[in-house]
Amino acid sequence: MLNIGQTNRLTIQSLMTSGAQLADKQGATVFLPAKYINDGMNEGDDVSVFIYLDKDDQPVATTEQPLVEVGECAFLKVVDVNKTGAFLDWGLPKDLLLPYAEQKRRLQPGNKQCVYVYLDKASNRITASSRLNKFLPEINGPFKSGDQVELFFWGKSELGFKAVINNQYLGLLHHQDDYENVRVGEQRAGFIKSISPEGKINLALHLPNKAQLGDLAEQIYAYLQAHGGESGLTDKSSPEAIKAKWQVSKGSYKKALGKLYKQRKISLSADKIKIV
Repeated sequence: MLNIGQTNRLTIQSLMTSGAQLADKQGATVFLPAKYINDGMNEGDDVSVFIYLDKDDQPVATTEQPLVEVGECAFLKVVDVNKTGAFLDWGLPKDLLLPYAEQKRRLQPGNKQCVYVYLDKASNRITASSRLNKFLPEINGPFKSGDQVELFFWGKSELGFKAVINNQYLGLLHHQDDYENVRVGEQRAGFIKSISPEGKINLALHLPNKAQLGDLAEQIYAYLQAHGGESGLTDKSSPEAIKAKWQVSKGSYKKALGKLYKQRKISLSADKIKIV
């Protein structure tokens, strides 16, 4: 079966002046135009190609790789808008359609938009949507705290940055855990920080280990010793203030303070931490 909108591993069935006929193991065929044929290709060879629909909505193969495939997310630029919707540059000759019904806001050429790419069941066309929560669940399935995952930051809310996890689920990086200034459209590795009682997935860029927390606690204690034994930066301080001073998340800072408090090295109040 040919997978439209994805990379396929196919066999060159026959070579012609106009291109090559490719086939999968079940015998389904697709055409690869001559401009993608090179001297190293021979009949019987296996090749990796991306399959999409040409201007006549017929499947065609290319050796070019798009910026995104079906089942993935990407941050793409709008190159045209007409009565059908917006058209996005995804690295192939035929632009990717983002229908009006799948837009969260009206777009203009030059705008950039985070989208999820899917195969429309009615038309069999490769289509984009900016309504990611239509396709990806926000309630946890396979993850547990501490799992390392791949994140794609697709939006921002009052609470933090919205992220796609492994192209499968939606989660949130709270502002208090964003101490490296992530940006919408950025992809990077991260971690499952916790799962809320409702099943919502909370994310982190780093999970501090005990040694790191111990080192941070020692740094805080040394700072207190060098500055009169007290500081106005408490566990109630803003994430921005903590990040500016220590370059760590508020969560990590609170854990380090908790370590010092349990060791009875400091006292905590709403506006001050102080060496005991």
